[in-house]
Amino acid sequence: MKITDIKLRAIEEDAKLKAIVSVTFDDSLAVHDIKIIEGQDKYFLAMPSKKMPDGSYRDIVHPINAGMREEIEQAVIERYKASLE
Repeated sequence: MKITDIKLRAIEEDAKLKAIVSVTFDDSLAVHDIKIIEGQDKYFLAMPSKKMPDGSYRDIVHPINAGMREEIEQAVIERYKASLE
Protein backbone atom coordinates (compact mmCIF):
# COMPACT_ATOMS: atom_id res chain seq x y z
CA MET A 1 0.00 0.00 0.00
CA LYS A 2 1.23 3.46 -0.88
CA ILE A 3 0.37 6.72 0.82
CA THR A 4 -1.45 8.86 -1.73
CA ASP A 5 -2.57 11.80 0.44
CA ILE A 6 -1.84 13.36 3.82
CA LYS A 7 -4.12 16.05 5.25
CA LEU A 8 -3.27 18.03 8.35
CA ARG A 9 -6.59 18.94 9.95
CA ALA A 10 -5.47 20.75 13.07
CA ILE A 11 -2.11 22.22 13.99
CA GLU A 12 -1.07 23.31 17.46
CA GLU A 13 2.30 24.91 18.06
CA ASP A 14 2.22 25.38 21.84
CA ALA A 15 1.23 21.90 22.96
CA LYS A 16 2.62 18.34 22.91
CA LEU A 17 -0.14 17.41 20.45
CA LYS A 18 1.14 19.05 17.28
CA ALA A 19 -1.41 17.99 14.66
CA ILE A 20 -4.30 15.70 13.81
CA VAL A 21 -3.81 13.98 10.47
CA SER A 22 -5.74 11.94 7.91
CA VAL A 23 -3.77 9.58 5.67
CA THR A 24 -5.11 8.04 2.46
CA PHE A 25 -3.69 4.80 1.06
CA ASP A 26 -3.93 3.85 -2.63
CA ASP A 27 -6.66 6.48 -3.14
CA SER A 28 -8.94 3.86 -1.55
CA LEU A 29 -8.63 3.82 2.25
CA ALA A 30 -8.52 6.80 4.63
CA VAL A 31 -7.37 6.66 8.24
CA HIS A 32 -8.44 9.67 10.32
CA ASP A 33 -7.39 10.99 13.73
CA ILE A 34 -3.71 10.08 13.65
CA LYS A 35 -1.98 12.37 16.14
CA ILE A 36 1.50 13.87 15.83
CA ILE A 37 2.97 14.11 19.33
CA GLU A 38 6.15 15.94 20.33
CA GLY A 39 8.27 13.58 22.43
CA GLN A 40 11.45 14.23 24.40
CA ASP A 41 13.73 14.24 21.36
CA LYS A 42 11.51 13.60 18.31
CA TYR A 43 8.01 13.53 16.93
CA PHE A 44 6.01 10.30 16.94
CA LEU A 45 2.56 9.20 15.83
CA ALA A 46 -0.32 7.99 17.97
CA MET A 47 -2.77 5.89 16.00
CA PRO A 48 -6.55 6.32 16.35
CA SER A 49 -7.77 4.70 19.56
CA LYS A 50 -10.81 4.33 21.75
CA LYS A 51 -11.14 4.39 25.50
CA MET A 52 -12.00 1.04 27.05
CA PRO A 53 -14.31 0.58 30.06
CA ASP A 54 -11.30 0.03 32.34
CA GLY A 55 -9.83 3.44 31.37
CA SER A 56 -7.11 2.11 29.09
CA TYR A 57 -6.89 2.92 25.38
CA ARG A 58 -6.85 0.48 22.48
CA ASP A 59 -5.70 1.28 18.93
CA ILE A 60 -8.45 1.02 16.34
CA VAL A 61 -6.00 1.02 13.41
CA HIS A 62 -2.28 0.32 13.52
CA PRO A 63 0.56 -0.88 11.29
CA ILE A 64 1.30 -4.59 11.64
CA ASN A 65 5.04 -4.33 11.03
CA ALA A 66 7.87 -1.90 11.77
CA GLY A 67 8.48 -1.13 8.10
CA MET A 68 4.97 0.16 7.53
CA ARG A 69 5.02 2.15 10.78
CA GLU A 70 8.30 3.77 9.71
CA GLU A 71 6.94 4.61 6.25
CA ILE A 72 3.82 6.25 7.70
CA GLU A 73 5.74 8.14 10.40
CA GLN A 74 8.35 9.45 7.98
CA ALA A 75 5.79 10.66 5.41
CA VAL A 76 3.47 12.27 7.97
CA ILE A 77 6.21 13.99 9.96
CA GLU A 78 7.87 15.29 6.76
CA ARG A 79 4.51 16.72 5.65
CA TYR A 80 4.02 18.34 9.08
CA LYS A 81 7.48 19.92 9.05
CA ALA A 82 6.93 21.21 5.51
CA SER A 83 3.67 22.85 6.63
CA LEU A 84 5.57 24.80 9.29
CA GLU A 85 7.89 26.42 6.73
